[in-house]
Amino acid sequence: MVTDIQVRKLKKYLSQGKTLEVAAARAGMDEKTGRKYRDNGKLPSEISAERVREWRTRKDPFEGIWPEVLQFLETNEGLEAKTLFTHFQRIYPGSFGDGQLRTFQRRVKTWRCTEGPGREVYFPQVHVPARLSQSDFTDMSQLQISIGGQPFDHLIYHFVLTYSNWETGTICFSESFESLSEGLQKSLWKLGGVPEQHQTDRLSAAVNKPDNPEEFTRGYQGLLAHYKLQGRKINSSSPTKMVTLSSAIIVSRKP
Repeated sequence: MVTDIQVRKLKKYLSQGKTLEVAAARAGMDEKTGRKYRDNGKLPSEISAERVREWRTRKDPFEGIWPEVLQFLETNEGLEAKTLFTHFQRIYPGSFGDGQLRTFQRRVKTWRCTEGPGREVYFPQVHVPARLSQSDFTDMSQLQISIGGQPFDHLIYHFVLTYSNWETGTICFSESFESLSEGLQKSLWKLGGVPEQHQTDRLSAAVNKPDNPEEFTRGYQGLLAHYKLQGRKINSSSPTKMVTLSSAIIVSRKP
């Protein structure tokens, strides 16, 4: 990009009687560019300012329909600008050309950034080796498994390491502390080690006290203490924190 200093040098050398070729070379530009600024007589900053003023005074082509656009944007957050633009091309034939799509998209993007509804922010979870395991019960009845023609309704106690996604499971028939205890211990023995922390969903029957859901049951506390595990629970208002286990469950259900 040519600067004002370069153009001033060009004019200086030209005023000294230098040829356009020599003056342009000494000013750090090619002869064609030098000719443009010699004939124009303006600095690059002056040309840029004129372009900005021209753009700002140009009439907004979507001013007349913008209230209608806002009705769509405010009631349909996921609506794409291109889809909306095509809609208005159809109901107002001849009013908007395809070349105005980018302008419309920029206008919609600006509105969403400055006046649109706020978006929920998700913070990435950082997993560390040997730090955290998760477990939950998965109801397998929807798979309609049968043995010898008889329905086999059961649950799976599902255990997973959040860093490596190493996983295992135990068949059980209720979300009880006994099922949790058996599943957790079998998982740890199969793993051959114990992570620092173990995280469960809000398993009221197996983990939480009925009169105080914020506290672990005495049995579960004893189980954690035996394996020197630090217990963690999922806050019901933050279900995304169980994303590792939930993703693993979805994968395990695929045929």
